[in-house]
Order: sequence, then structure tokens, then C-alpha cells
Amino acid sequence: MQPQDRHIIFMGTPGFAVESLKRLVQKGYIIDAVVTAPDKPSGRGLEMHHSPVKQFALEQGLMLLQPERMKDPLFLDQLAAIGTSLQVVVAFRMLPREVWSMSALGTINLHASLLPQYRGAAPINWALINGETVTGVTTFFIEESMDTGNIILQREVAIEPGDNAGLLHDRLMKTGAELVIESVESIFSGTVKTIRQNELAGAEQLLKNAPKLTKELCRINWNDQPVVIYNHIRGLSPYPAAWTMLDNGYETPITFKIFSAMPVAGQHQFVPGTIITEGRRRMLVAAANGFVELLEIQQAGKKRISASDFLNGFTFNAVARFV
Repeated sequence: MQPQDRHIIFMGTPGFAVESLKRLVQKGYIIDAVVTAPDKPSGRGLEMHHSPVKQFALEQGLMLLQPERMKDPLFLDQLAAIGTSLQVVVAFRMLPREVWSMSALGTINLHASLLPQYRGAAPINWALINGETVTGVTTFFIEESMDTGNIILQREVAIEPGDNAGLLHDRLMKTGAELVIESVESIFSGTVKTIRQNELAGAEQLLKNAPKLTKELCRINWNDQPVVIYNHIRGLSPYPAAWTMLDNGYETPITFKIFSAMPVAGQHQFVPGTIITEGRRRMLVAAANGFVELLEIQQAGKKRISASDFLNGFTFNAVARFV
């Protein structure tokens, strides 16, 4: 492989993408430019903050591009002037054809699922929400439709019973970075082989999607089975977090985020959402055909704490329940 063949433009924004960029740098690939999201104001002071990818790029002295629009003529001219061999995309926005078709060897993407399953914006969350026991990562060549291009490599990752979205995210991030390196090496060496996604999906296989998480999708339905609620909570923890409302019968309902919980078996006659505190020792919530024990919660405007600590300073009235 000649040095000039090792040129890459990297595109990504969150921490998930940093691991792949870091590994590419460590492996000696020449990063011609890093494309990331524009700085955005955040926090109480609305100060401008860098994305994790930008922060790493600055530390490494890499060229940065932060276009507001991917079809901006100036940005497209900049990409064309660089003329890199390969573009690598990890956790970034949708790319128009003008961008992904520009590099000589194509544009590849890392997706946090075993495609064609869980195409979309939130594959890690939805795999947990749906109670999967196995997920994985996929590299593929970008084409016109979202997450539909020919697959380069895949690797399975087990979902452990105690996993939440944060823990699974970190494991997929590391495995994904390894897959990016293997994929890039095969492309530059000319040994890359791909497979069409429809060859992996059997005629009768039900494809599950991973749409963007809305606030209403994150709300807990206490009429569900305990294990369904448990998977819902861990699939959204720590971010954006499952939530519910405390209705105490006479005040404005209070929003609670639920970060950790466990399903508990047991028949009962309680209305779903009823709270049982067992002498302030545990916080059980009635669900369909069982209970959910809350372990970590956060009342609106308060800090995230254990349910037992919360019970030491809060008393539910006789009619209070989660809705």
C-alpha cells in the first residue's frame, strides 16, 4: 500500500465516533479532514460547545470542516479540492449523493446493528427495548436510501441481562472501531468483498426498524408486562431516559425519569401504576401480571438518586400512582 492510498476524510459527531477516528489515527491513516456538526450553544449560559469528534480533532491538529448544510457549495468545493480516496462515516447525519459519491473508493458507514435489522437513528436503544439477546455492528457502503448499502463486515455482540443503552453503547463503540479498521484495510488492499442486504434477510424475516426516539415513545406504559417495562427502561438509560408522571390526585402531576429497574413476579389486584413502598424499603410499581421495582429515579428538577434514598425524603399519599 502506497502512502498516498491511505488518505481518508472522516465524518462523525458524538463520542461513539471518536473511537473509530482514534483507531484510524493510531493505524497511521492520513486524515485529510474531519467533518463534524457545527458548534451549538448548551448549558445555562448557552455557551458554544464542541462535539466530541471536534475536540479530538483539535487535540490531533486535524483539519476541521463544520458545514451547516451538506449541500453547501463551499463545502462541496472543499471536499472536491481535498480529493481523498475514501470517506468513513460514523454516527453522522444523512449524506446527499453529492457527498457520498465524491471519493474514488466510496464512502463507508458504521452502523450499530446487524443490518438489515434496526435501520434508523436509534439501533442500540431499540435492540434493548425489543428484548434482543444479540446485536452487533455493520460496515457498509453508503447508497441512496438510509442504511441499505452493500455490507462489508458484521460482528455480533451479546446483550447481557444487566445491560442498558449506555453499557451496550460502549461495547459496540469498541467493536465497531475494530470493524472500521478491518473494513478500511480491505478496501485499500483491494480485497474487500460485499454482500447485498437482501441476501441476508430471508423472505420471511421480519425487519425491525430503529426510528428516532420521541418524548412520547419514551413514556412508560404501566399496563405492559413487567419485562416489557424493564426492557423499555434499560433501552433508554441513561439517555434519553424512560419517564412517567406521578398523579397524587390533587396537585399538578410530577415528571419522573426512571434509569434502573427490575421485573418482579407476583399476582395482584392493583391498578397498573399503583406504588407499593413496603415500609420505605422498596419501590414497587404494579404492572400487568407483576411488578416493576424501581432502583434509580429522578424527580423533575432534582438529582438522580436511588429509589431507597428517595423514599427516605418523600411520602406518597393514598391515591398516588404513576400514569
